[in-house]
Order: sequence, then C-alpha cells, then structure tokens
Amino acid sequence: MPRVEANGLGFEVGDEGAGTPVVLLHGFPDTSALWRHQVAALTGAGFRTIAPDMRGRGRSDRPADVADYALPKMVGDVTGIMDALGIQKAHVVGHDWGAAVAWLVAALAPARVDHLVAISVGYPGAAGLPTLEALQKSWYRLLFQFDGVAEDLIQRNGWYLLRELLQGGGEEFDRYVANLSEPGALIAALNWYRANLPPDRLLGPPPPLPPVAAPTMGVFGTADLYLTEGAMAESASKVTGPWRYERLESVGHFVPLEAADRLNKLLLDFLPPR
Repeated sequence: MPRVEANGLGFEVGDEGAGTPVVLLHGFPDTSALWRHQVAALTGAGFRTIAPDMRGRGRSDRPADVADYALPKMVGDVTGIMDALGIQKAHVVGHDWGAAVAWLVAALAPARVDHLVAISVGYPGAAGLPTLEALQKSWYRLLFQFDGVAEDLIQRNGWYLLRELLQGGGEEFDRYVANLSEPGALIAALNWYRANLPPDRLLGPPPPLPPVAAPTMGVFGTADLYLTEGAMAESASKVTGPWRYERLESVGHFVPLEAADRLNKLLLDFLPPR
C-alpha cells in the first residue's frame, strides 16, 4: 500500500480502482484489511476505494500520547488523506470506531462527505445515557482503561482474553494477534478507548455536535455482542438529510466480514457513482 502524509502523520493507505471515491474506515481490532471484500465489490462496480490503516493501527504511525487518539484528531486524518490524494468529496463508510470517525467527519466537515454509511456504531450520544444492557455489553471498555494491566491481561495465555472477547475470532484471529503483537501496536489500539471513553464521561452529556446533512445509511447486525441497536436506531434524529436504516438479522458485530455479500449489495444500492 502507498504511504500518505497527512495531519502530521504517515498513513498506509489502500488506493484502488477509479471513479467516485469511497473512503473506508475500520475500527478495533482491525486494519484496512477488514474491507477487502468491499474493496473488491466497489472497485468492480467502478468506484475508487480509499482504505487507510487508521492512526496507531497497521502500518500507520503510532503517536505516543493518549490525547493523540481523541476522535476530533481523526477528522483531520481523514480530510488530510483526502487532500493528499486530491479528493475533495467522497462517500464515507465506517465500522466500529471507524463509524464514530465517519459520523464526525460528516458532522464537522460536511463539504467533504457525499453519502455516509455507518455500520454498527450510531451517531455519538444519540441514544442518551447508556442502558443496563449497553453497560453489560461494554464491560471490556472499562478494562481497557487500565494502562499496562489491560495490555498484560489481553496477551496472557496465548491472547486468551482477546479470543474470548471475539468469540474465537475465526480466521481473523491470527491476523489480529500478528498486528497487535508489533511494538507499540496494542497500546495504540487501546488508546482509542482511553482517549474517548474514560469512565468519567460514561454518564455525562453527549458532546455537542452538528447534525449530519449527508444522505446516511445506518447498518446494524442484530446479533452484535458489544453494542445495542438503540444507538443506531436513534441516529435518525441526528440526520437532517435522507436516512435509511438496515437491520441485518442474525449478523454479529463484524458486518463487513460476517455478511460481506449483503453489505456489498447495500453499498452498491445506496452509494451513487456520481
């Protein structure tokens, strides 16, 4: 993958195809490899796909400070990568943390986003205070706050805790472990949680953000082990443009892998070639 300088950092960016650009933003514990099935489908349909390893992840730079992983900085990453590649406006698709970033890009840099697709994670704070179910599903976020302790526990006994958290992880597990075993990779991945989900913000008011004007599609797998559907469903109230919601029955959290064909069909139906 080519290397792109943006927002003061170096990013490994997959840039394939031609035509209308689609920016693909991954989450934890993934890299841009998450999108391989979507890249094939989108480029085959005449789109250009831009899939970066997000900051701290994959082969992209890993800043040292926790504060460097605050979500607003990621908006500059995305727009900076677009600038470096000569892209003024693109469709933006995000999953997990990448969806949170995608929402912010659409809210804070609306001129850069044509259509938005958010997978699994809804508009930040749309659902209000977390429910008991949401707190139970997100127990690992509290563990991840403990600097040093979390890193040690996750890697013990052949990465047993990560394997359990991911329900085995399937064929992706070895990929995750190889990536997170690189120097500084695990702490960088956990710093996303430490910078954006500290315990003192858990029951606080959501951040004040503008609504999203771009046509937006929310996609949620009903068998998600980590997130509740309410946050995605309530995102409709934060979108002033056209809103479309797709529930994928019996699909878990990792929609781009677990339901690749179904997601690809949704993307090709929703994203105009311009």
